[in-house]
Amino acid sequence: MCLAIPAKVVKIDEEHATVDYGGTRRIANISLVDARVGDYVLIHAGFAIQIIDEEDARETINIFREMLSNDASFEEN
Repeated sequence: MCLAIPAKVVKIDEEHATVDYGGTRRIANISLVDARVGDYVLIHAGFAIQIIDEEDARETINIFREMLSNDASFEEN
């Protein structure tokens, strides 16, 4: 299964950007999209593959957080 995770672009340095996954920052290649600081992008295998709407990004991030929270609760039982 492949996942693309939404992240916010916080800094750009040529073809690479620092992106924020809700508190965790990583470097991603943005050569496939025309991203700007403040944009939300989908990251797959270290590459930004699509620019997405902020509302959609936040909704997806919240779903991931909920899934992780439920997974932690399941492991405790």
